[in-house]
Amino acid sequence: MSNQNEYVARAAHLLSEQLKQKGIGLKELSARLYANGITISDTDLRKRIDQGTFSAAFLLQCLEAAGVFTLRMEPRNLKHF
Repeated sequence: MSNQNEYVARAAHLLSEQLKQKGIGLKELSARLYANGITISDTDLRKRIDQGTFSAAFLLQCLEAAGVFTLRMEPRNLKHF
């Protein structure tokens, strides 16, 4: 896996895991994002997360909407995805 692809996968995994830990599904995240002025369907959220096709700004918007304000990242050599 190329370095870029590895980070794409890590970002997608990070977001998915944070949502899971908070017990927030994609429909709820979509509603929370909408309340913050961001319109995206749960289907489009799933596509973005699965493909890792989102910006750092979007990642932060999702984390904030989910109530995640502290992150702990694993070292690169400890792969959980």
